[in-house]
Amino acid sequence: MKKVWVKVIPWRTELVQAAMESGADALWIESGKSLEVKKMGLIQTVAEDGDLKLGLDVVEREIREKKDEEEIITLSLSRKVVVKNGNWKIIPLENLLSRTNNLFLEINHLQEGETALGILEKGVDGIVINHPDPEAVREIIRSLKREAEKFELLTARVKQVEPLGLGDRVCVDTCSSMIEGEGMLVGNSSQALFLIHSECVENPFVNIRPFRVNAGPLHSYILLMDGQTKYLSEIRSGDRVLIVNFEGKSFPAVVGRAKTERRPLVLVEAEEGGQAISVILQNAETIRLTQPCGQAISLVDLKSGSEVLVYREKRGRHFGVQIEETILER
Repeated sequence: MKKVWVKVIPWRTELVQAAMESGADALWIESGKSLEVKKMGLIQTVAEDGDLKLGLDVVEREIREKKDEEEIITLSLSRKVVVKNGNWKIIPLENLLSRTNNLFLEINHLQEGETALGILEKGVDGIVINHPDPEAVREIIRSLKREAEKFELLTARVKQVEPLGLGDRVCVDTCSSMIEGEGMLVGNSSQALFLIHSECVENPFVNIRPFRVNAGPLHSYILLMDGQTKYLSEIRSGDRVLIVNFEGKSFPAVVGRAKTERRPLVLVEAEEGGQAISVILQNAETIRLTQPCGQAISLVDLKSGSEVLVYREKRGRHFGVQIEETILER
């Protein structure tokens, strides 16, 4: 997941608060201010005496000529390099990103950050926001966090829907509100995760719960914000899951609670790329998958040939981490 830091030099309490409240990953501060930050909340600091030591763990550089690129590449082998000043160009960053990691970019405006995160479809590893307005900082962080990662979603065709017996299913309640076309990636196999739609759709049965995804039974995998998976049985308050929309755009959400209840289940079998995939869900009208157009489709409306969105992984997983290993899951 891409990192977003905020530079607070000179020190301004309201700017620190804005950064922390908006979900910044670190604060770049003056030497001697780390203790003051820690009194306000838990967040990583960048300073000569910070969690990340300026000069040792983090260095700043400008790109003025070709030799600067070579210096940055060398430095990035052992530390994070922040390319500063607003006079940067796309081509030098493309050159760097094709050869190195640990590259951050200092920005003043949201558009700069969006561009930097999309260069070569890889993007820089992090953004350092240098802006004096707390409200502008809030908006930049919110926007960049929501655009932090994009997934290639594929269209699968439903083959059949089969009612099962009772089982324990998990509702994942987050601290974020979801809209139409958004949900979570869940599945029986880590190699085929279905986009389960949030409960933001009006219906005559129950009130909407736009913060919730009725995700499935205990054994199911769910994708987290760090690219790893967990079983739904392992999800706890404070975990960070990924909210993904029908276009593949994502943003992290904090889990408020994971509610497990015994409910009737249904097996949805589908096909994508000639391979059989499946997901088990609660058997209820309010449970929905997501169509390629972004509209939710209820389980009761699924039939053979119905199209739904899925995310496929080529690699297997061991304890939730991707590995280069052949794994067959049925």
